[in-house]
Amino acid sequence: VTTASETQVGLSHPTGGFVTVFEQKPHSNTENEKSLYCAPQPHSPRRSATSCHGRSCRSSSSGSEHHRSTSGGSSDRYRHSSSGSEQSYRNGAASAKEHLYGHGIAASYGEMCYHDNSLVSASLEALIQHLVPTVDYYPDRSYVFTFLLSSRLFLHPYELMTRVCHLCVEQQRSGDALLDKIRIRDVAPKLVQLLTEWTETFPYDFRDERMMRCLKDMTHHVARADEYSWRAMQQMTQQLIKRLSALGQYEEAVAALNAVAMERPASLKSKQASGQRVDVLSVCDDPFVLAQQLTHIELDRLSFIGPEEFIQTFAMKDPLENHKGFFRKRKTSNLEAYVSWFNRLSYLVATEICMPVKKKHRARAIEFFIDVAQECFNIGNFNSLMAIITGMNMSPVSRLKKTWSKVNTDKFEILEHQMDPSSNFSNYRTALRGATQRSETAHSSQERIVIPFFSLLIKDIYFLNEGCASRLPNGHINFEKLWELAKQVSEFLVWRQVICPFDRERRVLQHLVTSPILSEDELHLASYESEGPENNMEKDSPLLSVNSVLFT
Repeated sequence: VTTASETQVGLSHPTGGFVTVFEQKPHSNTENEKSLYCAPQPHSPRRSATSCHGRSCRSSSSGSEHHRSTSGGSSDRYRHSSSGSEQSYRNGAASAKEHLYGHGIAASYGEMCYHDNSLVSASLEALIQHLVPTVDYYPDRSYVFTFLLSSRLFLHPYELMTRVCHLCVEQQRSGDALLDKIRIRDVAPKLVQLLTEWTETFPYDFRDERMMRCLKDMTHHVARADEYSWRAMQQMTQQLIKRLSALGQYEEAVAALNAVAMERPASLKSKQASGQRVDVLSVCDDPFVLAQQLTHIELDRLSFIGPEEFIQTFAMKDPLENHKGFFRKRKTSNLEAYVSWFNRLSYLVATEICMPVKKKHRARAIEFFIDVAQECFNIGNFNSLMAIITGMNMSPVSRLKKTWSKVNTDKFEILEHQMDPSSNFSNYRTALRGATQRSETAHSSQERIVIPFFSLLIKDIYFLNEGCASRLPNGHINFEKLWELAKQVSEFLVWRQVICPFDRERRVLQHLVTSPILSEDELHLASYESEGPENNMEKDSPLLSVNSVLFT
């Protein structure tokens, strides 16, 4: 995705130094969103457990507690011992083979390979089986998130859902109707929990009608044996439909706002008539308030980006993408809309600076946006900060030397230094770590805000994917890579669910998202009208030689 920051500032491609991941607890006002996300951790081989939905249990093997995992919104705990005998692998797979590997121990359990108790690779079939709960087993929650996130690199969510549900049904069949009912009753709570985690974390997968049909079939399957689990499935489905409905409304609202912004009023077309135009300073002259409203927009739009969109951005072309009903909208549409917002804000800043006729008004606009950028930095809103810097560094703005001579640029130079792309954005990454640590120990809602420079986040994930093979020479899935992808995305999910604490200013918000902006050519023309061309390159610009000027 091309962003204004790339075209105007020329940001270098990062080649390493990915964002440090911190294991965090989310901050939310709703019980269902508590403890939803933390940085996934590689886990030890599959072991038995007797956990059930709605109650706490502990496996009976000896040794110290190895891992504790909580499901979204519930108090269930699934504890696995770090020692003890390995349970037979679903169908009585081969016993573990261990050997020295570097400074640790490598082990193979059937088609799953571990190093120091961390899953490093496995066949796709083994990973799918590892996801399916049984009466005495439930997958580690970090594994569930990691595999559901990255499995789409290898197969459709619908294909995964079909195979998981098929395995769940088949493993309960014994040929005895009464025994089958007992088995379904025992495993149903865990199946409900798995589907709940899927629908809560990756709800957009269920825009596929086939996914919804599969979910409906599993509801009927569970209803045969366990009324409690059936009710839980009904409630889960209602929450899913509510989320998908909110997504549809959001997408329609964004489309409507974009349509309004595309309208070209006469006051924008003529620089001489720009006095009729409502500029940002006439709507809001307080930099802190404007930074707050930008943060509202950022968090609102972030909240609708599905975690899977990061993976689908660089996933291979879907062989079934033309299937009727499969993701009726583009699978990365909300991520793309957020990148478009960054571009819009950059061009809005440039428009607000270039449009005033008088030099003092242009200088005042520059000083105002410098103050807004500073407030964004203080809040932890790095995306708006970078968009403002990008807009002020666009050629039509940066060439206004007479205007800039009236501005004290000390603060702006400090902000530019903070977002300097050199050394793979090392200054920004340091600031981001500081904001993240502040968020972890926050005493107020405002301190919890962390909004990353989004284009760089996408690049980090992209280059992490490109730099490591998804499959190993033996055909196994490289699960170490999947862990790293999940760590990056899980941190974003913690940031995404912060509730903006600031009051909404509707008039300011309306101006930010709907005020018409100039195109790049129009910005250059407005800039030349403000301060004429000063060198041969500018004088020879095709924009100045056209017979039909865009402002007339």
